[in-house]
Amino acid sequence: MAKANPCFSPEAFKFLRALKRNNRREWFEPRKHLFEQEIKRPMLSLISEVTAAMESFAPEHVRPPEKSLLRIYRDVRFSSDKSPYKQHIAAWWTRAGLEKTSGAGFYLHIAADEVVIAAGVYMPERAQLLAIRSWLLEHHEDFRKLLNERRLRRSMKTFEGLALTRPPRGVSPEHPAIDLLKCRQWGVAATLPVEAALKPSLPSEVIKRFRLSTPLVSALNEPLSGAPPRARKPLFALY
Repeated sequence: MAKANPCFSPEAFKFLRALKRNNRREWFEPRKHLFEQEIKRPMLSLISEVTAAMESFAPEHVRPPEKSLLRIYRDVRFSSDKSPYKQHIAAWWTRAGLEKTSGAGFYLHIAADEVVIAAGVYMPERAQLLAIRSWLLEHHEDFRKLLNERRLRRSMKTFEGLALTRPPRGVSPEHPAIDLLKCRQWGVAATLPVEAALKPSLPSEVIKRFRLSTPLVSALNEPLSGAPPRARKPLFALY
């Protein structure tokens, strides 16, 4: 079988638009072969190309493409919305050793109207949330430098929303990192027009942003991975 093209065809977005209108099994199952051919196959090819590049800058996140690809099926157990399918195809590159608890990683999704490229930690479980906040108490200046790195800010924006309305318990509202400590997610994201997914340059667009955000992802995983502290050296390499 010929290698799939890591960019998508107009048929893929025709399918995703139709899925949005017909999100039910009776519609999807007879058309599953179109999903496999027009969406899943090029997505796996895209993941493969991005993952191969990540070996040089984020080797802890390298895993088989099938492991990074997220299922199209929604988990509806605790949702009032019982639509069985997501309206996008997505991938998540987690860090080795944190597969079961997620941690900070790299994210990509292709929808009918956008391409989203993101990196960071999103809604971590309670233990990870507390670990990151405790770490930020001492390392907020270095972390803020990573968030504000010039090339990164030109390509991606800081996550917004999901912040606490009050300081976490035991933290002074006057703490210089209070804006960071009130967050429940940390990271950066970029939204590209859907036309980006039709172009051969799509892999390079993803790789460029993943590479720029790697120091940020590594920093967020520092308090989660059990990595020993580096004595008398800066906590991060500032690129």
